[in-house]
Amino acid sequence: MKTDTLNPAELRAAGYKALANALGPLGMARFLRQFEQGNGDYTRDRRKWLHYHSVQSAARRIRNRKKNRA
Repeated sequence: MKTDTLNPAELRAAGYKALANALGPLGMARFLRQFEQGNGDYTRDRRKWLHYHSVQSAARRIRNRKKNRA
């Protein structure tokens, strides 16, 4: 197949077909999920989430969970 003449939609369809043939439908779906773009700014959000937690407080929470399960 000569891919340099395909428009973006045709190229995408050919790529999906090639993936499905090579990996099967489930494998193709698993592969494509790896490249989900998502949204937002993970780095900024992560800093907000971790700002309130120190290593000591995380360790304390882990110990408390282990104690409560015993």
